[in-house]
Amino acid sequence: MRVQAPSVADSTELEGSGRGGLGGAGARTESGFGNIADVVAMDAWRGGVVVISRLPLCRIGTGMAVRLGCLLTALVLASTACGGQPATTAPTQTGAPQGAASGPLAPRADAAGIVWLCLPGKADNPCAATLTTTVIDASGKRTVEKMTPAADPPIDCFYLYPTTSLQTTMNADLSIDPELVTIATWQAAPFSKVCKVYAPIYPQLTIAALSGGGDKTVGLATAYSGALSAFDDYMANYNKGRGIVFIGHSQGAMLLISLLQDRLETAPEVRKLLVSALLLGGSATTAPGKTTGGDFNEIPTCASTTQTGCVVGYSSFDETPPEDAMFGRTATAVGMLRRPQPGEQLMCVNPTAVGGKGTMKPLIAASDLPRLTAEPPKPLPNTTFVTYPNAYAAECNTNADGSWLQVSRIGPAAAAPKLVGTEGRSWGLHDFDVSLSLGNLLDLVAAESSTYVK
Repeated sequence: MRVQAPSVADSTELEGSGRGGLGGAGARTESGFGNIADVVAMDAWRGGVVVISRLPLCRIGTGMAVRLGCLLTALVLASTACGGQPATTAPTQTGAPQGAASGPLAPRADAAGIVWLCLPGKADNPCAATLTTTVIDASGKRTVEKMTPAADPPIDCFYLYPTTSLQTTMNADLSIDPELVTIATWQAAPFSKVCKVYAPIYPQLTIAALSGGGDKTVGLATAYSGALSAFDDYMANYNKGRGIVFIGHSQGAMLLISLLQDRLETAPEVRKLLVSALLLGGSATTAPGKTTGGDFNEIPTCASTTQTGCVVGYSSFDETPPEDAMFGRTATAVGMLRRPQPGEQLMCVNPTAVGGKGTMKPLIAASDLPRLTAEPPKPLPNTTFVTYPNAYAAECNTNADGSWLQVSRIGPAAAAPKLVGTEGRSWGLHDFDVSLSLGNLLDLVAAESSTYVK
């Protein structure tokens, strides 16, 4: 996917796209940080896997130091085998990119060196804006609604954005680039009506990095350690015992899987703060037919709209995922820190009706509709979002190959435009993982919050 700032896609990620992306189908890590067995480098397009080193397994639940230790061992072995040195300095095992604490603070950084894209009280906070939505009903009639942040919501949200950076380096720096403001406005800002949104700038693997070939192990470690440092800063200086909803899409969701493993799975005092985790398009897993196992032993999938301390995860398709699907099929699903393993089941929790079929409440970025739909509305609304009531439905489907959120049109074509998967069939409706059910997710978090604060 190629985007131009400031109008970026709802998700502009290339995780494992095969275009040199980490974890591509047919060319992926054995499992990532959580269970590293092989560290691999990929060719430019779904080619072979070059095994750099073979390591002892680093099982799920091991700490950050062990995860990074395994990864850095792979880097050293790879460097030795090639007769060279690691391409960049490895991150420290404290969770911060090396030099972050000793060098000058990045512009707008807080005392811990973290730059916040969204931070309550921040003057230029994109997550505190009043948002507008054009409602287009079945007859084509249009009305406009406003969405304003809650004055004092009782819980927090911690958000990691998907692959969005248009920088040309392996890892993005901590600049607040226009595309990051845009994606935060589209994905995170609506949650300000139900929670205080904290969204750090983190050194994510960029679109350029995931589009190119070569080993991305150091870049992956840098991205994760940056996200982990931001969460540690949030817990130390901002949380103050409040409940937390974790929100991530694609690369953001994949990083959050390991963050939850490292900071919540083995820490009951932190886990009790968990309202829910929304891991969208991140290929999170459970044991087959179970609510735990796979990625999490202590954090179950959500079984009702009022359950707390649980996970919502899914990947969206408008058809059965094809054999080369990047999401939705266990054998081919991509990952960054950890990919789905044989014997695990991909998570699917339907945000529109947990355990059933429900109507979606989309909030699709109006300026992105020409790219995302076959029949964008004319004239194009100038509001933040467009929504189509009673136009799309969703239910979780499972077969022998995987699990996914099946999306179908139920409204007339004039009021339910055909959705376009911009990266091809193998990606499904990855672009829409957040936007198609965003209204439902807001309702879900509101219900969970009410339960949590009782």
